[in-house]
Amino acid sequence: MSFGRILHGILLTLVALFFLFPLVWVALMSFMTNADILRSPPSVIFSPTLENYAALIAGELSTNVGALKIDYMQNLLNSLILSSCSVLLSLLLGVPAAYAFARFKFRLGENMAFTMLSFRFAPPLLVLLPLQLYFQDLGLSDTYIGLIWVYQLITLPLILWIVRGYFEDISEDIENAYRLDGHSWLRTFLKIAVPLARPGIAAAALLAFIFAWNNFIFALILGSSSIQPVTVGALAFITASGINYGQIAAALVLSILPTLALALYAQRYLVEGLSLGAVKG
Repeated sequence: MSFGRILHGILLTLVALFFLFPLVWVALMSFMTNADILRSPPSVIFSPTLENYAALIAGELSTNVGALKIDYMQNLLNSLILSSCSVLLSLLLGVPAAYAFARFKFRLGENMAFTMLSFRFAPPLLVLLPLQLYFQDLGLSDTYIGLIWVYQLITLPLILWIVRGYFEDISEDIENAYRLDGHSWLRTFLKIAVPLARPGIAAAALLAFIFAWNNFIFALILGSSSIQPVTVGALAFITASGINYGQIAAALVLSILPTLALALYAQRYLVEGLSLGAVKG
């Protein structure tokens, strides 16, 4: 093995340790007591405990003045419901729209597509006040349906533009050959275009899920405590009576697990994106 390859491996290891160390340290903190976390100097040698996770599951936040009732597991469930339903609705609407923008040229098509993308650029505060008024009139305040609808401002533009690029990379000759057998546009879309663009759809869905999961401002203003996600529910850990860093670290670990599991599951679909190069025109 050459010296250059050894040096390259060492540098990659150092970079990986630099970026992964905060995540590793948070994971270790979730198994520590407050005394171990606040020890000076810090040490990775400690007696691990599951009390932080048990407190979150039981719904009790430890403070200097006693236990404070929280419902973090419900916040976690709310995040799963809101993010999953938002992405599913965006896929249902965005994938056919992306195919239409990629395959059909029509008047103001590019303007419409860019307008959709501009919703992603706009700051949330720009639309919060009118949305709050509309939600009160329509009875959508403090409902899952209302938040899922608003989350389309985050997820739909991402899916539309990413998937559109994958559809444009697929050769139209394959679809035309399939249509020569007498199949309709809809069947061609479902049987040919969607399977070939599946890696792009998986990547877009993963990114949309992460952005929806991390959203804070929409849920804070438009949702009550019963439907708030983990990003808003995490505010309960900041109290005037004290901070339990171990429980905060455990909450962070639990909030990362769903997106990590989804990323690992979607990884096998992302690899299939290499096959798109074989069908480009």
